[in-house]
Amino acid sequence: SPARKQPTTTTTLPTTPNIQEVVFGNLLIRPWYPSFYPDTLTSHTAERHTTERRHSERRPAELRSIERLYVCQWCFKYCKELIPFLGHARVCERRVAGCPPGAEVYRRGDVSLWEIDGERDKLYAQNLSLFAKLFLDTKSVFYDVTTFLYYLLISHAPSPAVNTPTSPSPASETTPEPRISQVIGFFSKEKMSWDNNNLACILVFPPWQKQGFGQVLMGASYELSKREGRLGGPEKPLSELGHKAYTHYWSQTLARVILSPKLSHNKPITVMDLRNETYIVPEDIIATLQSMDVLEERADGKDGGKKMVLNKAAVREWVSKHSGAKLGPPPVDPKAFLMVSEE
Repeated sequence: SPARKQPTTTTTLPTTPNIQEVVFGNLLIRPWYPSFYPDTLTSHTAERHTTERRHSERRPAELRSIERLYVCQWCFKYCKELIPFLGHARVCERRVAGCPPGAEVYRRGDVSLWEIDGERDKLYAQNLSLFAKLFLDTKSVFYDVTTFLYYLLISHAPSPAVNTPTSPSPASETTPEPRISQVIGFFSKEKMSWDNNNLACILVFPPWQKQGFGQVLMGASYELSKREGRLGGPEKPLSELGHKAYTHYWSQTLARVILSPKLSHNKPITVMDLRNETYIVPEDIIATLQSMDVLEERADGKDGGKKMVLNKAAVREWVSKHSGAKLGPPPVDPKAFLMVSEE
């Protein structure tokens, strides 16, 4: 995964970006953190670097600062010079194919989710990881992508739109390409996680943040867990921003389930009821309900002790305060997942 933390690593790595700006299609993006792009960048695209290169052996401190890097919006290959980059853009195989590698597993409205295997499409996954690291603050990163699956979030009507001129001539600027589909984020997960993590790394690229796409990725990770019959959650510890985003997702999801007709029976709703409906692990359910302040302590008549009980009225009050009187639809529609045949 492009954002796994190495618990045994104690070295403090620099956080100053080693690339000043990235040209991504017609967008100019300023990186937040350093990435492991090689300091031997030439005028050619990244395909000259073999997939076996151990990016994990490099540290940002060893990489010289690059003023501008061109990254292909279709395959994430990179180049530091404009003319060779435009030459690549004209013939990029992912642009010609009209889609990323792998298979489409979800489509709803203008949004799709594509699954790629890091072992089968190693160079694509590595280049995606290099680009993602520019916006992820982690102490250590490695690029052994072969043990991970990547779920690419694609917008078929991205805002802002991304277009790439195929020639530096003025004529191309007067006839821009029509709005095209664009990978705007992704999440990764281990093919086999001993901790049952359903997500290792998540990122929505900066131009498309604050549009609810992170919630779509989180919702998809849990829906996939349901389909696999594996209870899980994100790899921990979460960053401060990650914790905030997940608390929002968990709160909305739990409130939606608690107030749904399916659980409108008279008997108390238990943590196990919520777990079975949402596939959120019990510890995250309890912590979220506590943060929502919807649990109350009541006397337990059996042994004179105390027990925590979910207060539905408090949940309705929470919804009114945080969601404008009513909850919106779930970020992911389970019926929109596509059947993918095994090869």
